[in-house]
Amino acid sequence: MSIAQNGDMKVQGRSLRALPKVSLHDHLDGGVRPQTILEIADEAGVAAPAGDAKALSRWFTAQSETGSLVEYLKSFDLVVSVMQTEQALTRITREFVTDLAADGVIYGEVRWAPEQHLAAGLTPEQAVRAVQRGIEEGEDEADAAGRSIRVGQILSAMRQGDRALEIAKLAVAHRERGVVAFDTAGPEDGFPSSRYREAFDYLAGEFMPVTVHAGEAAGPASIRSALIDGRALRLGHGVRIAEDLQVIEREGDEVQVQFGDLARWVRDREIPLELSPSSNLQTGAIAQWGDEFADHPFDLLYQLGFAVTVNTDNRTMSDTSLTRELARLVEAFDYDLDDLETFQFNAASAVFLPVEEREELVEMISEGFQR
Repeated sequence: MSIAQNGDMKVQGRSLRALPKVSLHDHLDGGVRPQTILEIADEAGVAAPAGDAKALSRWFTAQSETGSLVEYLKSFDLVVSVMQTEQALTRITREFVTDLAADGVIYGEVRWAPEQHLAAGLTPEQAVRAVQRGIEEGEDEADAAGRSIRVGQILSAMRQGDRALEIAKLAVAHRERGVVAFDTAGPEDGFPSSRYREAFDYLAGEFMPVTVHAGEAAGPASIRSALIDGRALRLGHGVRIAEDLQVIEREGDEVQVQFGDLARWVRDREIPLELSPSSNLQTGAIAQWGDEFADHPFDLLYQLGFAVTVNTDNRTMSDTSLTRELARLVEAFDYDLDDLETFQFNAASAVFLPVEEREELVEMISEGFQR
């Protein structure tokens, strides 16, 4: 088996792109089409580092392969600069949704930080409405093309800012208008969830779901804070939970592991890990395990029974798609359709929807894989 140029692969005769998928961790500003960036940048008088879409795509990839989350995040400055009007936000979101649908995604959650899109005078409420319009237009466009998809918003508060409570209230205010959860994003190391306890307390009182970026640029202490201070129902990445596992013995494919208290809690409570393999490699999140895709502890976590899910994080920066991430995992760990179906079941069970709708997603995935 080999990965096609478009990221697709056939497993047991089935195209990965055609299989139904669920996307939990996908940033709006990380999934903008390079051509769209160039067109809006030209209209807005923003200088771009490349003159055509292919060259710009290569530039993003080069910027993202530094092995540092801080450096990785700098590549977003250009993208955010062209996402400052209602028209731009709506267009970009519409394209984002149709791109997901074309990749076989049947349900997705798009996360973004309203506070980053106010430089041209938008209010946070206007920005949320603009993104929701784009979601609905994208859903309609996908439906017209014969692809059914549903997308919810996750509002992120930037850790380095001081607007967490404001964004939390914004999320609650729009929970019946497209927003499904709250998140904290941006620099993780040095910004534990305890800093935003007031916002998390408010969200808990309103029964608003929370996912937190944790276990990417910082280790188990950050995950612990996300769970205790943030009451996170999912862990954004969470890959460094593997630091709380001690490998006692390896014999062939058999691994004896001693669990730390935190790792056992996350595993036993089935707290979903929003793993993004390509991104985790690029940002150095898996540096202690190696510098190749196959060094990712994804398979170890999966074999130990963690609720692993597969995500893209930032499709433009990592030049990837959910199909490509699955194909790379198959190539690295020799997974079959049953394994890939399990990852989608895990994701469907973790979405921020009522239980009846989660069960419907599980049924759709089961039917799609059986076909």
